[in-house]
Parts: sequence; structure tokens; C-alpha cells
Amino acid sequence: MTGPREPTVVGVANFNAAEDAAALRAAMKGFGTDEQAIIDILTTRSNAQRQEISKAFTREYGRDLIEDLKSELGGHFEDVIVALMLPPEEYLCKELNKCMEGLGTDESVLIEILCTRTKKEIADIVQAYERLYDRPLAEHMCSETSGDFRRLLTLIVTRSPQGARDEEAGVDPARAAECAQQLYDAGEAKWGTDEEVFNKILAHESFAQLRLIFEEYKNIAGRTIEQAIKSEVDGELKDAYSAIVECVESSAAWFAGRLRHAMQGLGTDDTTLIRIIVSRSEIDLQAIKREYERIYDKTLESEIRGETSGDYKRALVALLGPA
Repeated sequence: MTGPREPTVVGVANFNAAEDAAALRAAMKGFGTDEQAIIDILTTRSNAQRQEISKAFTREYGRDLIEDLKSELGGHFEDVIVALMLPPEEYLCKELNKCMEGLGTDESVLIEILCTRTKKEIADIVQAYERLYDRPLAEHMCSETSGDFRRLLTLIVTRSPQGARDEEAGVDPARAAECAQQLYDAGEAKWGTDEEVFNKILAHESFAQLRLIFEEYKNIAGRTIEQAIKSEVDGELKDAYSAIVECVESSAAWFAGRLRHAMQGLGTDDTTLIRIIVSRSEIDLQAIKREYERIYDKTLESEIRGETSGDYKRALVALLGPA
């Protein structure tokens, strides 16, 4: 998205799935569990390596590694470890499903997962969702959301070439100027806002192209697109637009803000904390750590240490990598 990949977890060089499987089996067998061994292995392997360990575990012992881990671990520590063991798109599908099931929908989770990801990541999620839940993600989302917010999310997850975000195409300055003018005409230049135009442009254009559009917008309107959105739109639609705009500027800064929010106030939003640390660990967690410290003048590690405890804390801190 913005800048090069800056993971904190890159996997290990001399990887041996069978050896890791044996070490995990030993950590769970007999009396008591060696949690530290589980942390040391699973927080340093890449997700692809963890999938290999899982296969080796079943091959060698005829057992399901995730089921074994679940029966040995508990609480938020178990949540972290299980999140690490799932393929990334399956984990995010589970989180999407969870935020829509039951009473009410947690729109902030829909925004966090769907408004901040590339076309390829969205396509993987959409495919996995239908496989796991036997219904299209778009259909489930439509039954849980409404209005322009629903239309925006539907445009993001639609897989037609016109539908999803186009990341591969190069940037087109002429089209950027045209889109910026359309946004201006649909918002500040008229009474009320034409959300359809905003939805189409913010859902379809690549992050690189959006960056150009937002620069052009500033030239035309004399103020930033963020300022326009804050004054023109409200509710979850505003949050969704803002997430896209902020991720175009710096996804690391946006995720840092989301982590901060999860740890502020009464109690910690552990689900969000775990989801961001795990799902960004192989993408840009290094950059998120840096932005966190720049914006809040505290290290992410010190904040997490203050909000968590025990094996749960050790697992999250391990995923943050060296300071």
C-alpha cells in the first residue's frame, strides 16, 4: 500500500516443519504445557511456515494442531496462537463473520478489514468467505448494513474488474484531475453530498491513484479531502471514507491510531489488539510501531506491556520483534 513492506515476522531460514511439529508436540504432552516453547516457535515462523508445521503435525501424529493448542491453552493467549495458525484470509473471514453475527454489527471491524486492503487481499477474503460460510460476503454484509455505507462496502468487495480496487494499473494524472473535479462537484460545490460519486471513486481507484486524486482535490478545493469528508459526511460512512483516505496517506499511521483506541479508556479491546498485531505482522508492523511512537510519544511495546499480562503479553511482544 504505502511504502515497502516492513514486517516484524519474516520466518526462519533453516526451517524444518517436522522438527517444529515435534517440539510443539513435546511442549503439549504430559503434565503441564510449555507455553514459552509454543511462543518461541509460532511467533517467529511465517504464516506459510506455520501451515507447513500444521501439515507435518497431522502427518506425524494424526492430530489437528489447532485443536491440540486450543485444548492446552486458554484466554487471550489462545486467541493469539489460533489467529497465528489460520491462513491470513481465513482469520480475517472469521473476524468479519464474528462482527456480523448475533445482535448488531460492529461496523468498525468491517471498516478496518475492508477499507484498508488491496484488491488482491480483498479477492482472497471474498473467496475464502464463501468457502468457509457457504454464502457470499457481499450478501451477508448487505443484510447487516444499510444505505451508502452498504453501497461502499459492496463496491469494495465486488470482484468484477470495474468493481474492485485496481492496484496494478499505473497512475493516470489526467484521470486523477477528472476524479478530483467529480469529487468536488459531488461534495463542496453543491448542497448535500452525492455519495454515489464518492463511493465509486473511493472504492475503485488504487491507493496510488487516490493519492494523486487527493493532491488534485486540494488544488481545486483549497482544502484537503479529509476536511471535506469531516464536514460533508457523518456516521460510519464518514469513518469508512476517512479510513480509506488515511490509509492512502499512511496505513501505518491509521493502524497505529486504531491500536491506540483499542488500548485507551476502560478495559482493552483485546480482539482488535490481537487482530492488528497478528494480521499486520508480516506486512507493516515495523512501520506501525514507528508511527505509534512518533504520534503518541510512547512505544507500542510499552503500551502493550501495560495493557496485557502473562503468556498473552509475551506472545504479542514477541510478534512486535526487537525494539
